[in-house]
Order: sequence, then C-alpha cells, then structure tokens
Amino acid sequence: MIGSLMYLTARMPDIMFSVCLCARYQADPKESHEIAVKRIFRNLKGKPDLGLMYPKDEDFYLTAYTDSDFGGDNWDRKSTSGGCQYLGNKLVSWQCKKQTNVSISTAEAEYIAASQCCSQVLWIQTQMLDFDSTF
Repeated sequence: MIGSLMYLTARMPDIMFSVCLCARYQADPKESHEIAVKRIFRNLKGKPDLGLMYPKDEDFYLTAYTDSDFGGDNWDRKSTSGGCQYLGNKLVSWQCKKQTNVSISTAEAEYIAASQCCSQVLWIQTQMLDFDSTF
C-alpha cells in the first residue's frame, strides 16, 4: 500500500508528508498506521482530479530558496537548515532539518544549508530528466 502511495507522490506532492510519515513504520506497522494509510486512500478516492497541474504555456523553471539559523538549539548548539523548491510558481519540495555537525559561524551554517538545498535541486533535476521533461 505504501509503495502505491509513494508512486502517487510524484504526481501529487501534497500527500508526500503523510505518506512518508506512514512509510517510516513499514518495518513494524501497528493497526493505527494501517488506519492512517486507509484514510489517505479514502481521501484520494474522493478527489481523483487533485494534483499539481503544469500547463504547457506556463513558465517551467526551477527555483530554490534556503536559510539557516546559527546555533538555534540551546542544548547542543546545532543549527537548523531549511529550504524549499518551486517548479514555476508551485511548491514541489521543502525540508527543515537540524544540521548534523556544529557550525562555528553563521556563514558555515549557511553553506551547509546551501549544500543541502543544492543536493535536493540536483535530485529534482534527475527526476525531471527521468520524466523526459525539459526546463
């Protein structure tokens, strides 16, 4: 069931968060996880035409934004990175994650955030090339 939903996230990124949250528990699912997955399917059944539409006459360009805070966690002084990626004017991906290492400056925290955002952009470009899209 999760595999089917993961396939759908390529066309319907609006369900990405809930599907990925359920996918975390594939190894040891509980009844509550099955109920959540069935709820996603019921939601999709009632709205078959929802998704992101990309008309051919619309500008199709990839834009990414990123930011970080410096030492935002008071316990371990690790910074938090965040970023979002748009195709045209539609949000297709976003992330917010505590950095794995401690930065010694604001610039270093920003560089780490930028590298994480760049890796996400490269992944999106690879996916788009797999779909035979040009942008």
